[in-house]
Amino acid sequence: MTNPTTSMATPVATIGARLRRALPVEPMEATGFPGRWVGGTAMVLGPLLMLTGALLRARFHFFYPDQLAAYERHPTLMATAYGLFAAGSLLLWPAVAVLAARIGVRSAGWGLWGGALVMFGLFARAFHAGVDHLAFQLVRSQGVGPATEAVSAGYGAFHVFATLNLAILAGWIVLALGAWRTRVLGPARAAALGLTAALPLGVLKGTTPLSLVALAGLCAALVPLGWALLRAAPRPSRAAVLRWMPLTLATLGLMVLLGQAG
Repeated sequence: MTNPTTSMATPVATIGARLRRALPVEPMEATGFPGRWVGGTAMVLGPLLMLTGALLRARFHFFYPDQLAAYERHPTLMATAYGLFAAGSLLLWPAVAVLAARIGVRSAGWGLWGGALVMFGLFARAFHAGVDHLAFQLVRSQGVGPATEAVSAGYGAFHVFATLNLAILAGWIVLALGAWRTRVLGPARAAALGLTAALPLGVLKGTTPLSLVALAGLCAALVPLGWALLRAAPRPSRAAVLRWMPLTLATLGLMVLLGQAG
């Protein structure tokens, strides 16, 4: 007599095995979550996107009235600049997670506190990006004058994310010290990572010379490390890459469509 449990489990197991062969995922033991492919890609793209966004808005004064006025005159440019900066900041979380995991292998405390502080601070930046987007929409719907008045009225209002501002400033310093003490990064690149603490934060903050120094340091620290992770063996086969690429792009496209649908 046929065992129904066995007959049902076998096709499921076969399908799972075929999917694992077609779309292989490397074990995470060496780097921890989210793995070296996601983490390495984020290390390369995140800092470069932030630097590109900062450069695009560099010619406008950094304070919010000037940023709103710049959006009224150059909406596409400013939306692109802020969008790239926000996307790069979002990509920093997997980059920081992998870096903190590598530090934590040699020193659990430095990895834990450096990674946790930076990630909590990144939540604050995500909140600021949302406020930036709303302020720009006020410029579109009501004009730059009313939008500036609205931002001025609420600029000093308390919100829970304001408590995280210190976390992102101190976090980069703790993470950089941990990377140096554990030799995950050399002295020069660890110092460059620490410069990220000088990156201004807050609502509608534009670009200053210090912003570019901080982002250049972030690029110098993370981009080479991310590239090294991506080039390290073992590498996926060309066939696996060609299967993952369209699936990834299709997923991103679907997420964009669903996000726009509300």
